[in-house]
Formats: sequence, structure tokens, C-alpha cells
Amino acid sequence: MRRAPILLMLAALLLLPVHAGCSANDKFSGQRSDLILATTTSVLDSGLLDELIPRFEKRFPYRVKSVAVGSGAALLMARQGEADVALTHEPVAEKEFMEAGYGESIAEVMYNDFILVGPPEDPAGVKGMTSAAEAFSRVAEQGQPFVSRGDASGTNSMELAVWSRAGIEPAGTWYSESGQGMGYTLRIAEQNRAYTLTDRATFIVLDSALDLAVMVESDTTLTNRYSVTVVNPQRFPQVNAQGARDFASFLMQSDTQSFIGSFGWNRYHQHLFYPSLIP
Repeated sequence: MRRAPILLMLAALLLLPVHAGCSANDKFSGQRSDLILATTTSVLDSGLLDELIPRFEKRFPYRVKSVAVGSGAALLMARQGEADVALTHEPVAEKEFMEAGYGESIAEVMYNDFILVGPPEDPAGVKGMTSAAEAFSRVAEQGQPFVSRGDASGTNSMELAVWSRAGIEPAGTWYSESGQGMGYTLRIAEQNRAYTLTDRATFIVLDSALDLAVMVESDTTLTNRYSVTVVNPQRFPQVNAQGARDFASFLMQSDTQSFIGSFGWNRYHQHLFYPSLIP
């Protein structure tokens, strides 16, 4: 009979609501609103997203629901009012997004660069070249395997821009598309002994598990800039506009910028990202 009150108490505890991402001591527990973030896969693959979201949720009363896709798909979600805020790296598409009135504001948050990687034996002989366009030309001339993401992502957009500068429309048995994110595409490139264009952060994180090497880097045309875009609430009244503004502001805060700049250094001894607001 003495156990009955204890059992009733345990039953009552089981009925209490559970909030994903919130601890029992969370000052916002029970009063969070959802914030939908559409983001590029490289922010997820690098591990940065898994660090930024908890830091943000500790300061603001939101539960972040992130969807990691290519930048093109992320901006499409925002264009359809299916996201509150977007973190992408596709400057041309971002400019079109803002000019069409879908965004309330946009700001650059961080940057790194794109690099051409390939099999260590380098059958195309491009290692050490300083021009991505010239390296792409040599790969195409020799018909060496090249894997494209082919997913309208920011990386795919940059790759196509390089082919355009080289005056080449890639096609043929040597050129294939993964239709997937960066991590998966890198693994396909490894399996096929192929070349591919990647953002540096994802490659650094996966490097030890891949039999691929950096071929071309430090081409100034390959700068990779990430921006945060707040969806326009006048266009989509249902979006969490204040949450989106708070997230954008959080990314711009000096301590967050410092964290972005130091992220991954202790483990990889390389910068995965550089903060845009700190010299």
C-alpha cells in the first residue's frame, strides 16, 4: 500500500511534456516556439551546425528545426515560406531572392574556400595548379572521371561557374552527378578515383577517412561566402520573423563570430571557417 503514492507520482511524471533540445533546468522550458532553419549541407557536414544550435537555444526561447540541403533547395524552401531563416552560400541565388522580395535582410556571416580534390596519384596531372579553370580543362581534355553534386547547391553553382570560365560544357561518360550532399559526393569521388570540387571545411573533417588529396587551392575566384537570410514576413505572415532576426543577430555577435573562427582548430589545426566580421 505504501508503494501506491510513489507509483502515482511516477505516472504523473511520465505525462509531463518533453521538449526536444531543452533540459530540465532550461530557463525557456515550456515556452519555446519553433524556428525553421534551411541550411546548406556543408554547415552540417563540418559539425558547425551541431555546435551553433545549442548555443543559440541557450540564449533565446526557440526550438530550432534545421533542414540541411543544398543552398538552392534551402532558398527554394524560403521562397515558398517553408523556412523562417536560411544559411546558404550561393551569392547569385541569394541576390535574386532578395531582389524578388522574398527576404527581409541578408548578411554575410563567414567564409572559406572551394578546392579541387582528386585521387592522390593525380592521373590528370593538375596538382599544384593555381587556376581551377585550367585544371578543369585538363581533366576534361583527358577524360578523367569528375563527380559533380548536380544538386543546385552553392558548391554545384561554383563548379558550373568554373566550367563556364574554362569554356567547357561538361558531358560524357567521364562526367557524372551524385545529386547528393558534399560528404556523399566525396565518397563517390573516392570510389571512382575521380576529381570533384568541395568546400574546404567538409573536406578537412572527412579527410582522414578519404583517399583523396587536394589538387588546386588558393584560386581567388573560389572564395566561398556564407550568408544568413531572414525571410520577409510581409510576404509570408506565418513565418517566425522575430526568431529569424534573433538567429541572424546571434550569428553576428562578437562571441559567436569568435567561436566560428576557432571552430575545429583544436582538432584539425586548420581553420574550417573565417568569421566575416572579425579581421
